[in-house]
Amino acid sequence: MTTPRFAAFAWLLAAACAQAVPPPMGYDEARHLLARTGFGPTDAEVRRYAAMTREQAVTGLLRGTRTEAVTPPPAWARDDGPLRAPRGESASVEERRAFQQRNVREGLELRAWWVQEMLATPSPLTERMTLFWHNHFVSSQQKVRFARLMHAQNATLRAHALGSFATLLHAASKEPAMLVYLDVAGSRRGQPNENFAREVMELFTLGEGRYTEQDVKEAARAFTGWSLDRDTGRYLFRPGLHDYGTKTVLGRTGRFDGDALLDVILAQPQAATFVTAKLWREFVSADPDPAEVTRIARVFRDRDYDIGAALRELLLCDAFWAADNRGTLVKSPVELVVGTLRQLELTPPQSVAFAVASAGMGQNLFAPPNVRGWPGGEAWINSSTLLARKQFLDRVARLDDAPGATMAATTTMRAPAEGAAPANADDAAAQRFARRVEAGLRDLRFDAGQWVARQPGATPSAKMRSAQALLLPLPPVTAVPPAVDADAGAFVRAALLDPAYQLK
Repeated sequence: MTTPRFAAFAWLLAAACAQAVPPPMGYDEARHLLARTGFGPTDAEVRRYAAMTREQAVTGLLRGTRTEAVTPPPAWARDDGPLRAPRGESASVEERRAFQQRNVREGLELRAWWVQEMLATPSPLTERMTLFWHNHFVSSQQKVRFARLMHAQNATLRAHALGSFATLLHAASKEPAMLVYLDVAGSRRGQPNENFAREVMELFTLGEGRYTEQDVKEAARAFTGWSLDRDTGRYLFRPGLHDYGTKTVLGRTGRFDGDALLDVILAQPQAATFVTAKLWREFVSADPDPAEVTRIARVFRDRDYDIGAALRELLLCDAFWAADNRGTLVKSPVELVVGTLRQLELTPPQSVAFAVASAGMGQNLFAPPNVRGWPGGEAWINSSTLLARKQFLDRVARLDDAPGATMAATTTMRAPAEGAAPANADDAAAQRFARRVEAGLRDLRFDAGQWVARQPGATPSAKMRSAQALLLPLPPVTAVPPAVDADAGAFVRAALLDPAYQLK
């Protein structure tokens, strides 16, 4: 027979156990997590994670990351033959033109390949982190020229995207694309080039004001002899060009080579803080919390610069989930383009048009504007890029309209110069750009009615509310009129064009 005292004890025990197990996140929190760590989650993805706790979800995301792409790269990316560019007076005009045309073609193929990987990957977080490091360890095809080297760098960033930052720093620093972009390949004893030495401290590890000009001069000597083999396109150390003398950098003195110098930098506590703050701005908010950044940076450093450990702390901190930080970050052009295709469950037969669309909005993959990368945040939005973004979204929303609908060719949707961020162009260039994007859009098929019908809900209105909760991180800025609420196509168009859709 159960006594009242035993029953009370059992009830208290059950209550304590219930409190010890956090409840599932629910739909809104799952959507927030997946939108911040990927590209436009689908309803099925959100519902799968909604049944998990925050910790289970973050653990699952990190456990599912990859070190290699699932999309096979272009055939030329696997070439290991000599790097040859026409040089000198002996090079004919035809040779130079053919080399430039090949660079343009391979550059577009590379951009299309990466967009396809972002769409196909089972781990959107992997590609988000690869994109993050692409904007951290910056190089550009405009200067590097060889798309093969840009692809190799991309593979290195992915391989270490959530591994050890120390290992990533060493590997990224020796990438031939980096050696060319920051002029390390030509640096030699007696004539050290300071570009990489400066940027590795200012932009990659420590930040401004954390080193002196003398540190730069001394560090540059450590990297002399780092070069690349033009016959293989790989890193090559040339001992005859290295400065073996004593250097003093950041208060440490020794006969440092490049690798030893990177370890001297990593020994600075500020390195973990600098990278953590940048991760915070990418995933949490534009204004890092100093106390939380210090705490997470300590974990980052204590775990031997484990990027996954730092990201785990970041994604599980209260600030990440705070209501005030929801829907406050602006989607990058790549996130907008790829996320729209993913959320509307569109599978393009070719991806080059969508890489071009992203470039027209200000994010030309493999070609950040300068060594500081894309500034991001609110800088993604100005009068020109906002119009370009709206034109793209409006055209996607009208894919099921009658044939003949096209995307307007305005000067905001212009063809970017190869390897460079979009610049001013005449109407003819804008027309060429719009035609390329339009060609990709014409290959897509989208039925708004069917897409809305697949969303959860017992009635059409309930399904539209579910669709709105999936597409928007916040309530719509513009209330949807009742007439629109009855038309699936108009409803989707209104959601995509609402200002809240630009946010994550």
